[in-house]
Amino acid sequence: MPLEARQREVEGILVLDLCGRLVLGPDATDFRRTIASVSAQGKNNVIVNLKEVDYIDSTGLGTLVIAHSTFEKAGGAMKLLHLSKRSAELLILTKMSTVFEMFDDEQGAINSFFPGREVRRFDILEFVKSQEKKSKQHFGSETGSGGAEPSEA
Repeated sequence: MPLEARQREVEGILVLDLCGRLVLGPDATDFRRTIASVSAQGKNNVIVNLKEVDYIDSTGLGTLVIAHSTFEKAGGAMKLLHLSKRSAELLILTKMSTVFEMFDDEQGAINSFFPGREVRRFDILEFVKSQEKKSKQHFGSETGSGGAEPSEA
């Protein structure tokens, strides 16, 4: 499925909802064109919503870096929203998590553009812990032990 980039505006901030794969080839090229077009229109405060992106390769990561740089040079900023587990791991592994501001809540991402508003940033440690917990729960449900473990309240 080719990468789709739907645009919407929330409180003057452009949100790009991506759907598909951000990979080498037409997908990355089309995304770069979208970024150039958005920047040319003077929309330089952007949130890239990755909720429906199921895969990012090294070219896709490079494309995100180019987009980040484009908006920053224009006096704006680009924030990432709703990274998948794999995408978050990729950013951590490549140390790009120190470059990008990441959020798991759209309102928090929007608020980050406005000084004085409460901002809840993406907490990498919290994310890793929640993924480990999900993995343990999923693994436990497939063991077929028959007994239910007590849950913590």
